[in-house]
Amino acid sequence: MSERRISFFDTKIEYLKGVGPSKGEILNKELNIFTFGDLIEYYPFRHEDRTQFHRICDLHDGMFAAQIKGRLRSWEKIGEGAKARLVGQFTDGTGVLELTWFQGITWVEKNLRLQGDYIVYGKPSSFGSKWQITHPDMDVLTAENERGGYFQPVYSLTDKLRKKYIDSKQISRWMRTLLESAVTNIRETLPAPLVQKFRLISKQEAIYHIHLPLNQEALRQAQRRLKFEELFYNQFRLIKQKLIRRHDYAGQVFDKTKLLTDFYQNYLPFDLTNAQKKVIREIFHDMRSGKQMNRLLQGDVGSGKTIVAFITMLLALDNDAQACLMAPTEILSDQHYTGLKKFADLMGLKIVELTGSVGKKQRRIIDAGLLDGSINIIVGTHALLEDHVQFKNLGLCVIDEQHRFGVAQRAKLWEKNQNFRPHILVMTATPIPRTLAMTLYGDLDISIIDELPKGRKPIKTLHKYDSDRLRVFEFLRSEIQKGRQVYIVYPLIEESETMTVKNLMDGYESIARAFPEYALSIVHGKMGWKEKDYEMQRFKNKETEILVATTVIEVGVDVPNASVMLIESANRFGLSQLHQLRGRVGRGAEQSYCILMTDHKLGKDTRLRIDTMVRTNNGFEISEVDLSLRGPGDMAGTQQSGMLDLKVADLAKDGEILKYAREAVMEILDNDPELESTENQPIKQHVNALRSNETNWSRIS
Repeated sequence: MSERRISFFDTKIEYLKGVGPSKGEILNKELNIFTFGDLIEYYPFRHEDRTQFHRICDLHDGMFAAQIKGRLRSWEKIGEGAKARLVGQFTDGTGVLELTWFQGITWVEKNLRLQGDYIVYGKPSSFGSKWQITHPDMDVLTAENERGGYFQPVYSLTDKLRKKYIDSKQISRWMRTLLESAVTNIRETLPAPLVQKFRLISKQEAIYHIHLPLNQEALRQAQRRLKFEELFYNQFRLIKQKLIRRHDYAGQVFDKTKLLTDFYQNYLPFDLTNAQKKVIREIFHDMRSGKQMNRLLQGDVGSGKTIVAFITMLLALDNDAQACLMAPTEILSDQHYTGLKKFADLMGLKIVELTGSVGKKQRRIIDAGLLDGSINIIVGTHALLEDHVQFKNLGLCVIDEQHRFGVAQRAKLWEKNQNFRPHILVMTATPIPRTLAMTLYGDLDISIIDELPKGRKPIKTLHKYDSDRLRVFEFLRSEIQKGRQVYIVYPLIEESETMTVKNLMDGYESIARAFPEYALSIVHGKMGWKEKDYEMQRFKNKETEILVATTVIEVGVDVPNASVMLIESANRFGLSQLHQLRGRVGRGAEQSYCILMTDHKLGKDTRLRIDTMVRTNNGFEISEVDLSLRGPGDMAGTQQSGMLDLKVADLAKDGEILKYAREAVMEILDNDPELESTENQPIKQHVNALRSNETNWSRIS
């Protein structure tokens, strides 16, 4: 077999003029830049506007940055050792600007030219009547740059790069050298009709202007083109996977409904909401189709996903198959097992739980029951993935909070039926913004329960300051006197587990002093599962009125009698966490409350989080705000980060581009699934190049 021809973009980075082996090695280690292709795709994260010059006399507070032409008159080193600083006097004839350096003083002093004409760029700040720029960006004034008129790209750096004197300007110089010979090697990666339809600039223009834009409009067009392409290929991969799975993977046909009808008519303890009925219809359609179901079920906390999961399981059991439910933690597994067992017992079905806490003897009994088919439903944690867990006929896998499981783990579960891939129902109580769902779960069909069960009252959320504490405690006392129970949650201090416990214990003692007449439980992450379970059971059985805890109770705790969630230092929690914690109350028929306690000093983002919680209970609305504040990577979890390896697109801002890209992919794959037409050859070539390079989906060539 002949070796694949090395393309221009596969050339090692050390062969670029000015780089060489030693700098090439540090680019490899620090930025994962190994080739010309890697460098040209290392996009700047912002651009500095160097098109205008300012005068010192016109500087004012609030300026993000200023560019000034002038002369460095003098400089002097002040102080010694770690406190030393270099201070220069710079003038443009309209005033004097102080230039200050605290780091790299020796290098700066060595390279400064006395009485030199420079262009200075940086953020000006005023001290009395003086203006100062700290660590300014300086260029010697030349005939070429004295007119300004360009946008300076700014690239992400690391400390090790800076120590080797590789700064953003150096990367920009290498980029300019590379672009001189690279542009003619850049192939178009989108079909001409698509480029015309969405009025996109060419790939060559986009790559050039993302690094060296002539003006703001050129930069905007470059970003728009590259964002569209990046999201187009992201969606292409997901939708193609979905089509392949539908075509290649058969699923068991579940069309018998005897058990299901019996449960619905005789045992269902409440009326289903319209949203639940709609979701069940979508699931039934999948499971009767003869194709493997892959469906994501999104529903807010308390929306009734568990009963939908049980009804789905009944459809599998009706057709001589077994069902399993995998949860990420023992607490959540226990919660699901308890919730499903009461329904299973009504129907005379055998349900078991398997977690790391189950002993060897009991495991052997469970293994035998799964293999001979006498166990109908199993609920568990990662323990379900172990090799000894084998089924007679696994027909349905329900995976709760799937983002906490890796891809390889989920695949191991699917492989436990050699004849048919089991149907997959993924559930999440974390509402996912539409753009993130399309990108993370674009290969799944999505169902949403966006309606709370009848009789549930919306939770009232209040923001109170530490100065209101006495009145808040009086409110808690009045709720307990009505027979209700209260959660009090303290933030987790990730830097130090010992501090976390101390913080919690201090809180516990202050709550005990404030409520001497009531019994307290305490739960935190350093406790063993038996201790946690003991304390949780005491609270559940109404032996204690107040549960003091860390975020260990964020998921998996269901105490309908608890009516108040008090969150201390609420400013220390993320929006998603606050919403999950609030969902621990409001699970009964009584009015429930969530109280967010903070001090008076709140930043802009923190205030937006708190105000959003007070304003709405809608998890999907909250998730959109969370996405805009945190970005997609933080929301998705580390296991999914590879799916969000986006270089230019921003899911918090580029939802419309994503929508158009997805629609374009679906139209192309509907009309030409094998990409056989002449106009779709750029897509086919690009996809093949990606596969052969085993690289990401935004590769140049």
